[in-house]
Amino acid sequence: MHTTTAEIHRDAWGIPHLRADGPRALARAQGRVTALDRAWQLEVERHRTQGTSASFLGATALAWDVFARRARLADTARRCFAALERQDPETADWVRAYTEGVNEGLAEGARRAPEFARTGLAPGRWEPWHPLGVWLGAHILFAGFPAKLWREHALRRLGTGAVELFATDGPGTSGSNGWLVSGARTVTGQALIAGDPHRFIEDPGVYQQIRLACPEFDVVGLAVPGVPGIAHFGHTGTVAWAITNAMADYQDLYRERLRRTGAGIEALGPDGTWRRAARHTETVEIAGEAPVEVEIVETDRGPVIAGGPEGLDGLDGLTGPQAQTAGGSESPEGLESPESSNDPEDLEDPEDPEGPESLESPESLESPESSDDPESAEGPQSWGDPESSESPDRLGRRDRPDRDRFQGPDDRPRPEDPLAHPVALSLRYPPRVTCDLGFGALLPLLRARRVGDVDRAFDAWAEPVNVVLAADTEGGVLHRVAGRVPLRAPDNRQRPVPAWEPGHAWQGWHEPPRAGLVDGVAVMANQRGPAAPLGVEFAPPHRADRIRALLAGRAVWSAGDMPAIHTDTHLTSAAPLLDHLAALDGLSPAAARLRDRLLRWDRRMEAGSEDAAAYAAVRTAVVRRLAAHPVFAALAEPPAYPEVFLPWLALVPRIGHALENLLGAQELYGIDRPAIVRAAVEEAADRPATTWAERHRLAAWRALPEAGAPYDEPGLAGDHDCVLCTSAVPGLTDLAARGPVARYVWDLADRENSRWVVPLGADGVPGAPHHHDQLPLWTAGDLAPVVTDWARLTKETGL
Repeated sequence: MHTTTAEIHRDAWGIPHLRADGPRALARAQGRVTALDRAWQLEVERHRTQGTSASFLGATALAWDVFARRARLADTARRCFAALERQDPETADWVRAYTEGVNEGLAEGARRAPEFARTGLAPGRWEPWHPLGVWLGAHILFAGFPAKLWREHALRRLGTGAVELFATDGPGTSGSNGWLVSGARTVTGQALIAGDPHRFIEDPGVYQQIRLACPEFDVVGLAVPGVPGIAHFGHTGTVAWAITNAMADYQDLYRERLRRTGAGIEALGPDGTWRRAARHTETVEIAGEAPVEVEIVETDRGPVIAGGPEGLDGLDGLTGPQAQTAGGSESPEGLESPESSNDPEDLEDPEDPEGPESLESPESLESPESSDDPESAEGPQSWGDPESSESPDRLGRRDRPDRDRFQGPDDRPRPEDPLAHPVALSLRYPPRVTCDLGFGALLPLLRARRVGDVDRAFDAWAEPVNVVLAADTEGGVLHRVAGRVPLRAPDNRQRPVPAWEPGHAWQGWHEPPRAGLVDGVAVMANQRGPAAPLGVEFAPPHRADRIRALLAGRAVWSAGDMPAIHTDTHLTSAAPLLDHLAALDGLSPAAARLRDRLLRWDRRMEAGSEDAAAYAAVRTAVVRRLAAHPVFAALAEPPAYPEVFLPWLALVPRIGHALENLLGAQELYGIDRPAIVRAAVEEAADRPATTWAERHRLAAWRALPEAGAPYDEPGLAGDHDCVLCTSAVPGLTDLAARGPVARYVWDLADRENSRWVVPLGADGVPGAPHHHDQLPLWTAGDLAPVVTDWARLTKETGL
């Protein structure tokens, strides 16, 4: 018989500290306290996993729901839990206990949350597979597979050179900073781990500060609401760990040729044989509107997520008359592609403080048997061959010998137009193939005592693929990649590949790379590093290089020193634009004064800096003018892909994030960049002076924005390529929808000397005392103490 004894204690910030007789009772307590604090968030995430969120959020959630249905997220989570029950019954029962706790607390939590009454939503019942669905829904877009659609679009319109120029981490990817300082470089002689994960900032927050204690373990860390345990960032007292997104490519898109027959739908395979695809329809309910039917198709490669036998129709699989009026977008305002026009005057004013909607983030049918039989990997090489001069491992690198001259659209041979025939797109992703989401790592992480334990736990990690840092009190350190990346032909990593051609099947899994420390430190910031063989596009090296430089500037470090790195605002990527400014002459007096100011500027994106705001204004004007140039007109209209993928295909954000490359290339398709920069600085010189914080304000995503609520979010320091990575989208908006969703410092000398903070607070209920009480700390770059002395905590209730 399972014990059910558990206690909830809270610190001054309302952070729950849970104590129970064993792991199962603790998981139940974690589920219950999460339901009490985050009932609305839990139910939104459960419905997003199921593709049912439009039933109470309305048409704005339809695009995501259709994607979730077509990608088979719920069915995949069910399969993964069924496999977990067979292979790891202890973990499966532990997950089940978590959902029992959620169900016990959900009704009470829903009474606290006003959103239930506003939408008329009644709290549902959690099943054991739901935490796996929440995990999958939160991470399905992490590998950025829609970037393959952009590369194909750029390749078709402008040639390979455009792919290289625009190579950077795309608008939907998520990154992080993390660094480990060994004991040889600290005042205590014990290691420090610090960092901050970057995602879309949501209200309630995407991480939950929590402590989980029982006789087997006592762990503090950042949990994902809806998922038991502490997966990403934790400290057990004797060992601590942290992760960043490895930027690995582990999902594939296949162009499918489908045909309808009297018996259903068939797909053309690589052996020239038409094989029957699984097919059924589902109905998606929409609050206030008629429901729509969605056709669900799955081939031997995977679920069809765009198009069908009739081709890419832009309706994301919707069928029936309702499809003619179905709408809604999951993209944040300020992150969408501009409507119909490339005129700079038609684009959104970056000073217009409208908050975002969302970018993304997020019935059983047996699919065809996966076809992973070994095939020749010598498929089409084209520009995806890692051994060729077009090596994807060098995309976007400034040391490319051939990247500096782009005098016109590329005239090298291009592949056959992929849209010349009716096609659909299928998605192959590891959990759909393996029925494993890596939940077998979660309990071993909680039980870890040394780095070796953490290392073995991450051997079971599956998705998303991360870079891991860990250290223990005996001097052990760890720097490795964790997760499952398939072995397959180089073209698979670059763009959608034809399902009807041989050479694109998966042939096993990469061995996760490992790395060490350099000068007593390790830095992970989504740059090319140990994960380089596994990915295509990575974050620019600026954040990683800056962290290393800061760490090198001092012989020893303490936990209290870490916020100075968290909050560093130096913007290295400003250099190419400032170089263009330096070469200008003949400006108007006002523009010349602005140019001279910016050339004296310290390149820090500080909240109170007028120079930082002026730089951003010039940058915005440059991006808009480049986007309006006729050379890029062919990229302005994306193909008819579903709305969920449009942020990856939007031209203005692509230009904004690739501006350093576009301005640094020796030639750019004959575009007169000095004239564009001249016009931009003249425009910016006429704008009234503002500080960066007035332009660069927090824009947290809420599933149910309150109509008519005043926009009173705080102004921020930082920028996309700063260590303080509060991301604007140059050319569209200076509002920050992405940024640090937590900050942490793990001290191996004394866990009570560790610190942490989240953007808003521990409680997800609007108006509650701990809803936004950490926001001032987070905005100022400060951290709250990690309290582990039970005598300093307030006991709330028994469970």
